Amino acid sequence: MTTTNTMILTGEKYFNDARSNFKMLLEQEADLPPAKVVTLGQYASEAGSCRWAKGRQRRRSTKVPATPRRVARGETRFRFHSPGSEGEDEAGAAAPEASSRSLPPNRFVTGYNNNLTLRLLLPDYAVALKKLKMFLLLVILSLVPFLSCNLNSQTTDSSTGGGSNQFPWNKSRLPKHVVPIHYDLLIHPNLTTLTFTGLAKIEIMVTEQTSSVILHSKYLQITKATIQGATGSPDADKEVTVLEYPPYEQIALVATEPLQIEHKYIISIEYSANLSDSFHGFYKSSYRTPEGEVRVLAATQFEATAARMAFPCFDEPAFKAKFSIKIIREPKHLALSNMPIVESVNIGGQLIEDRFDVSVKMSTYLVAFIVSDFKSVSKMTSRGIKVSVYAVPHVINQLDYALDAAVKLLDFYEGYFSIPYPLPKQDLAAIPDFQSGAMENWGLITYRESALLYDPEKSSASSRLGITLVIAHELAHQWFGNLVTMEWWNDLWLNEGFAKFMEFVSVNVTHPELKVEDHFLNNYFSAMEVDALNSSHPISTPVEDPSQILEMFDSVSYEKGACLLNMLLHYISPEVFRAGITKYLSQFSYQNTENKDLWNSLSGVCPAEAAGRGQNDGVCGRSQETISTSHWTQNWLHDVKTMMDTWTLQKGFPVVTVTLEGKKVHVDQEHYVKASSSSAPTGNLWHVPLTYITSKCAEVQRFLLTTKTDDIILPEEVEWIKFNVGMNGYYIVHYGDDGWDALIRLLKENHKAISSNDRASLINSVFQMVSAEKLSITKALDLTIYLQHESEITPVLEGLDELIPLYKLTEKRDMKDIDNQLKGYIVNLMKNMTDKQSWDDAGTVSERLLRSSLLAFACVRKYQPCVDKAKEFYTKWKDSDANFHLPNDIKFAVYAVGAQTDEGWDFLFSKHKLPKFNTEKRIIESVLSLSPNKEKLEWLMEQGLQDDLIKMQDLPYIVLSVGRNPEGYQLAWKFLKHNWQTFVKKFELGSNTVAHLVTGLTNKYSTKEQLEEVKSFFNSQGKKVSELRAVYQAVETIEENIQWMDKNLEKIKDWLHINSRTSI
Repeated sequence: MTTTNTMILTGEKYFNDARSNFKMLLEQEADLPPAKVVTLGQYASEAGSCRWAKGRQRRRSTKVPATPRRVARGETRFRFHSPGSEGEDEAGAAAPEASSRSLPPNRFVTGYNNNLTLRLLLPDYAVALKKLKMFLLLVILSLVPFLSCNLNSQTTDSSTGGGSNQFPWNKSRLPKHVVPIHYDLLIHPNLTTLTFTGLAKIEIMVTEQTSSVILHSKYLQITKATIQGATGSPDADKEVTVLEYPPYEQIALVATEPLQIEHKYIISIEYSANLSDSFHGFYKSSYRTPEGEVRVLAATQFEATAARMAFPCFDEPAFKAKFSIKIIREPKHLALSNMPIVESVNIGGQLIEDRFDVSVKMSTYLVAFIVSDFKSVSKMTSRGIKVSVYAVPHVINQLDYALDAAVKLLDFYEGYFSIPYPLPKQDLAAIPDFQSGAMENWGLITYRESALLYDPEKSSASSRLGITLVIAHELAHQWFGNLVTMEWWNDLWLNEGFAKFMEFVSVNVTHPELKVEDHFLNNYFSAMEVDALNSSHPISTPVEDPSQILEMFDSVSYEKGACLLNMLLHYISPEVFRAGITKYLSQFSYQNTENKDLWNSLSGVCPAEAAGRGQNDGVCGRSQETISTSHWTQNWLHDVKTMMDTWTLQKGFPVVTVTLEGKKVHVDQEHYVKASSSSAPTGNLWHVPLTYITSKCAEVQRFLLTTKTDDIILPEEVEWIKFNVGMNGYYIVHYGDDGWDALIRLLKENHKAISSNDRASLINSVFQMVSAEKLSITKALDLTIYLQHESEITPVLEGLDELIPLYKLTEKRDMKDIDNQLKGYIVNLMKNMTDKQSWDDAGTVSERLLRSSLLAFACVRKYQPCVDKAKEFYTKWKDSDANFHLPNDIKFAVYAVGAQTDEGWDFLFSKHKLPKFNTEKRIIESVLSLSPNKEKLEWLMEQGLQDDLIKMQDLPYIVLSVGRNPEGYQLAWKFLKHNWQTFVKKFELGSNTVAHLVTGLTNKYSTKEQLEEVKSFFNSQGKKVSELRAVYQAVETIEENIQWMDKNLEKIKDWLHINSRTSI
């Protein structure tokens, strides 16, 4: 690739001289065409000959480093570039501009470039080019004195070696011969100017002789850097040169003399920066008080690669170190960090310096600090750990539930892992602006407000369940991820898969009333939806750059990881699993691990003897040991690595085809591939721990399938056989010959003969077989008829999840007739259950969640009895000016009906703004997006961009919700295209948020025209965007939808024609 030669000028004088000459040049001619206001960067772009470099624009390179920037104390930056060379990334789009906020005085020029708008008089192109050449000549002449005396500013090429300013490292990963030991950080944020200054002192150990120290830095303006011998070391201070390589977000401290092996040194770096206006790094957040005052705070979000935006560091998970953090703040604010404050010192000028205790050894992405006016509630665990929950002052009455849950869960984890929580405190903080759900910073977990705040009077059952699971997830990370961390981001699942799995293990014990077992199956369905695509990836996948790393935070790492652990637990037994992970955590505490380390820990545990084994003859009465003689032996149980490598090192999952012939059951595994896939089945094999029950035996039988095919001999013939009992295995099953007919007959006649999880898994599998063209859509629809008799939440919601997409596909083809027929069938199918629902908050959590889902579905699909009841409630609520008490679980249905009129919509939005509706904001935003009024839908999305009445953090959810509205899906897609750069800048390319926008708005497209439109847009954004995994998934899904509709649409019409005449 072409690289850019760069000249960096030092000294404010030369910049001011050049600026004056430029201004004179512009003012020379008075008879020019009418003026327009543009920035210097815009002028350069339009003229096409030169470009003023912005502090945040960066060149991208994948192999050969471009010329580094040389940075010294007090430097200003002013660069010339060849046309079209810098300021554009590989996507062909302008690199994100720096924040417009000014920096401290020593960064004057950067602030000037970011803020200054000149009135440039733009003539035609020829005149502009002539003027630009004159300007270049004047500037070059003004530089001659400087260039003649400052040899350090020479231009260098981008090849490795040669040139005193050549960047000394050419890899995206840091070298391993310099290791951080301890960071001493002093951070001073200014919440008025929205900037911060910092001093980072990093103690390092050198393991190979080197003249340079490479570390990460992003958007930091470095003013001074030194290297000196550690305390007691004979090494004197080293003069250093600072080089910067933005494509890899790295800086190099180059010493005049080599650093010696086994010597310790201290790096000192002074710097300043703007508070980030995104949701990562050290960023600005704000909230509005009940009185209408806007207050500002600053918080951090460093995972995965954003610690480098707050302080220079070795920003890779394997470079663990201890941290001593000091925060300077105003007296009206409160500072929080990973550790407790040991002292607060008044340093004059109405400033206080909070000094925090030294941390345990941890990765940079787990460092956290907050400066705010938060209030808190606190409580002690049984072992004396102080747990505190922080939030903005006016919601302090909504913190008690989270506090109680956190204390219970922290106690549980200490007992389950047999490893004490190592810090003296655990804080949970609700941040008003937060991109994800939560972040597991060690000792200071940060949350989105909706993931932590709970009002017993106003919050729904689903909110209670969600908050508990998120708290459980983040506290599990204090062991999986914090105490033991993956070596590199390719094994992110070791963090996220475990935390996702432990959510359910822990909450099942600490909060049994939530019945989380009713919801774990959703992890399988979510993961398999993505993992079935050819664009999926192995759970352990090589990644390098930040965008690739962010893409790892997906359903494969989270949900698939959790499912594989659940499968493994059932394979080796809960007792062995628990002993193995305790061994793993103990052995690798404060270290980094890979897949193999976990498998070795689990393989070395002897299986506990199963209790209560029967001694009867026959399969049902035989002991597990007898059953396992040939297929599930202790040798297999001990060789966890061999088994699990088949699940973690290859993408996808198997479909096991079961054929019943008398007493013989023939099983055949293959890689599940949808019919639309351009790739043939891979031929991959898995070690599949099969489980099954039959019409004659309800006791679970086990069979480890390690070959493509095998046979199981039953003691007697059976009417039906159901594999993957409880869906604990990460595979799906196809029942050959009349196997499906037998199971459909069972569901219609006696569906409770198998568990609700088994029923849900059959619903999921039958539609997967349709996509694989192993089964007709009519067979799948035949199976759904039994749902009229269903009453359990898991199969009901899975039935809706499979049926609703059918009419969503026709909606986006504007096929009104078939669309209405499908909706009518589903509403009629759920009619009995819907009619039985009470309009209150009575019942178990699962019963309440089912009620909320059914009433919301029925009202949105305009089932008249539901609509009438909702209107009745809405009228009472509105007439009382929202003082009438609505049961929490019916609010979505009631608000959804009310929002269908413009008057009702306006009334709801007026309440959305009020603090008393804080816990209902997400519900209100969702129902507002259901409006049939397109102008209101457009206005709603635009409000999200303003980040005031509607928070920018909530905009992606609103856009996706509008995209599900038949009146809004085209508006949402247009909105995403028009604001693509805004979304990428705010939420980061490769992030889960951006991925959900890409796939969520397109996953029900099913025409060739829609496919070409999606391809065309993302291709127009350049290579880096078009090669996003989410874009591949979106394109593949649309292709699958096209083929699916071509094959099944007429069959659906015929089936509905026959079955609409038959009373369900």
